[in-house]
Formats: sequence, C-alpha cells, structure tokens
Amino acid sequence: MTPARRAREKPGHGRGRNVSVRRIGARKVATLKPVAEQAVALKVNGKRYAVTVPVRRTLADMLREDLGLTGTHLGCEHGVCGACTILLDGQAVRSCLLLGVQADGHALMTVEGLSNGERLHPIQEAFWDAHGLQCGFCTPGFLMTISAFLKETPDPSEEEIREAIAGNLCRCTGYVNIIKAVQLAADRLRLPTV
Repeated sequence: MTPARRAREKPGHGRGRNVSVRRIGARKVATLKPVAEQAVALKVNGKRYAVTVPVRRTLADMLREDLGLTGTHLGCEHGVCGACTILLDGQAVRSCLLLGVQADGHALMTVEGLSNGERLHPIQEAFWDAHGLQCGFCTPGFLMTISAFLKETPDPSEEEIREAIAGNLCRCTGYVNIIKAVQLAADRLRLPTV
C-alpha cells in the first residue's frame, strides 16, 4: 500500500465528522450521518444572534420559535402568499422556503426591525393613514416586500406597485388601499427628513 493511500484511509481523513464509511461486499460506501442540529450565527434587525437549531427548521420557524420574533407570519408555507416575507441581505425572500441554517452569516430584517423604537417607519405610517390593512395578517409580508421595492424604485408608477406586490396575497382589502399606501409611503420617503 502506498503512503498516500494509507493516509487517505486513516479514520476521518478527508471526510467531515458527519460521514461514515462502511463496506458493502468489496466496496467502501460513504454515507452521511444524520445531523440533528447546527449552530447559526446571524444578525437580525441589527442585533447579533447565535442559536442552535434543527437543520430542517425553516427560517420562518427559527425567527418565531428560537428568536421570539413573531411578526413574521406563516400562511401557506409554500412561498405563495408572501406573509412570511423578510429581507435577507436587503432582498425580499420568503422565509418559509429557506432553512434557518441557510441564514448563517447573513443579515436579516423582519417587520420588527422597521420601526425606530416607538416611532413607526414611513411605510407603516402610510399603511395606517391610507387604511392599507384590515385584519393585518398579511401586513408584515407586504411591509417587507414594499421596503425592498421602494429602495430599488423610489418613485414607482401604479403599474410598478401592482407588479411589486403581486406575490403577496390579501383576502380583506382588495388591494386598492394597499396601492394608495405604497404611493403615500413613496412620497414620504422621498421627502427630506427634518
């Protein structure tokens, strides 16, 4: 046996802790050992967190169950309704479609991070003033979608707004006041702050 081959066959050499090798007849077969939990370090709403989560837990469930941030809502759990929308590194994503471990090393913003203490964000104020919500279940997802949208498109047309919110479902409002709220928020965000 060559020295290189001997080195490769040392236990654990070239393999992660989660790999086991067994013989099936004359062949060696590598299999993954199940990993129940994994450490995740991330930043949410400007605060650093280090948590250990089950590897199959969704990001939405990690936010709600492990970090206590219950503003992110779960509707369809298939990425269709938009209620679970958050910002991951500034981009709107469906947190029900991502695993919590995929957020390791990233910066997230949830609806709880929009306001500045007791002061509502201009998008939240616009929703309030334009009656852009009724039951409120879909509102966090809309707010986060709109937050990312208005950063990219600060002076949107009504058509652009309709396209931006097309992935978020609301069963109460009929969208008219949501569109008005986005227009109002865009106007307010363009104004210089005092």
